[in-house]
Amino acid sequence: MISPSLDALRTALHLLGVAVWIGGQIVLAGVVPAVRAAAPDALGAVARAFARIAWPMFLLVVLTGVWGYSDVDVSARSTEYTVTFGIKMLLVAATAIAALIHSQGSSKAAKAIGGAAGLLTALAAAWFGVLLAHAG
Repeated sequence: MISPSLDALRTALHLLGVAVWIGGQIVLAGVVPAVRAAAPDALGAVARAFARIAWPMFLLVVLTGVWGYSDVDVSARSTEYTVTFGIKMLLVAATAIAALIHSQGSSKAAKAIGGAAGLLTALAAAWFGVLLAHAG
């Protein structure tokens, strides 16, 4: 058996946070139309319940990401790695901003655009994370 390590725990926690943040958004995209049709007054409660879980998971992603990056010898990494990391950080920031616009927006347009942009930027950030994890 491979011995557990702190690095493995950090990676597992990071992936858990990513799974809940992104997976929850995908699940909500499927559930919200049904809730809107069956009980429109419940949408706010559903959103708040998701936020109580999702935002701490987003924080977990950020904290474990910072922890992981602190173990990277940046001087030994290529320019491509650094650029990819920079793009990923911009996508993470865009994800947070879009999610805040979605959650704080009062118009249907703000909620729709914020939600869609939040999910797309989160998916892109996850993809860039995969690229970084597979960098030589």
